[in-house]
Amino acid sequence: MTTSEANLFLLHSLTPIYGKREAKAMTAIIFDEVMHYSAVDVILRADSLLPDFVPPKLSEITARLTAGEPLQYILGVARFHGHRFRVSPATLIPRPETERLVDIITDQYASRTDLRVADLGTGSGCIAISLALALKFARVTAIDISAEALDVARENAVTLRARVNFTLADILTMPPPATPCLDIIVSNPPYVCTSEQAQIEANVLQYEPHSALFVPDDDPLLFYRPIARFAAAALAPGGRLFLECNRRFTPQVAHLLTSHGFTATEQPDQFGAPRFVIATKPL
Repeated sequence: MTTSEANLFLLHSLTPIYGKREAKAMTAIIFDEVMHYSAVDVILRADSLLPDFVPPKLSEITARLTAGEPLQYILGVARFHGHRFRVSPATLIPRPETERLVDIITDQYASRTDLRVADLGTGSGCIAISLALALKFARVTAIDISAEALDVARENAVTLRARVNFTLADILTMPPPATPCLDIIVSNPPYVCTSEQAQIEANVLQYEPHSALFVPDDDPLLFYRPIARFAAAALAPGGRLFLECNRRFTPQVAHLLTSHGFTATEQPDQFGAPRFVIATKPL
């Protein structure tokens, strides 16, 4: 099989299921991960024969993709904020919206040094590690209830040479510190209501961890209340809390933070949806 034939095989296999644009993007990622071929390499090496291990590998990947398994879990990696993160079924696949949240933080704190940062519900560590790499001399702590997720996050920190401390803890029951000790808290907690499952793509429902996605219909702010209490105690005066939210409940999250004494503002994601709440503790 030549590079050109492999390219056509992937596109013809994936386009009927994912559409032309998504199939093209997936094909580029597969070539990059399996062969370390860039888009230019695929063109320049069109007539080159691929190693014997590649065709069976491509067949396996396409079979799993056509069955609905997310490409990131098949390859074991996801791209986030310019970095390559290992992911597993114990961690959510990083989303572009969350990448935007990291951008908001790094834009606001680009000139600051020695910031004390906590990421609540770190998963793969994509937020915590990206902030540790982007902020100057930041001291970052990443917290999660899943030991398996923390194992993945630690591996990512080692691979990317990021200095992050990892802590096993439950956001719902985590006690606040006795004195303020943080400048930034960030969290992308579970916020999809159970009744919204019908609107979620099948591959997400089947493969991604439900504990990191869903909250009961009658308690959509389940995680935001303990986060608000923790932030009120843990943030230094002028410190900020950055939250990703279900766009249906962003105003309620902002109101919750206001009731805890914060000044809260809502911000849209890159698609225009009301996705984020940024809350500042008074000086």
